[in-house]
Amino acid sequence: MTINIRAVGMELTPAIRDYVEEKMQSLDKFVEGILNMDVDIGLDTHHHNKGEIYSCSVVVQLPQEVIKVEKTEKNLYKAIDKVKDHLRESVVKMKEKRRDEKRKE
Repeated sequence: MTINIRAVGMELTPAIRDYVEEKMQSLDKFVEGILNMDVDIGLDTHHHNKGEIYSCSVVVQLPQEVIKVEKTEKNLYKAIDKVKDHLRESVVKMKEKRRDEKRKE
């Protein structure tokens, strides 16, 4: 699995890179065959009324599907965690759907 990380509007520090890689690699135990992951993290805006807003967007390429999840949060690490949790749920639903389709055959 290849993980491509891109930072938008901020610096990609080694700590952030390691955190993203650790969280995204944990999805391997839920689904096999992830071909590629494109992760975009960044600072959406500097002049927001509520302060800085961070976003995390992930595109997961599987052999037969592509899953995209995007979340925004006041804390970058929370945004990454939310994306990981949502991806995990999406992958589990996809696996259950495939299993149910095979059972019907």
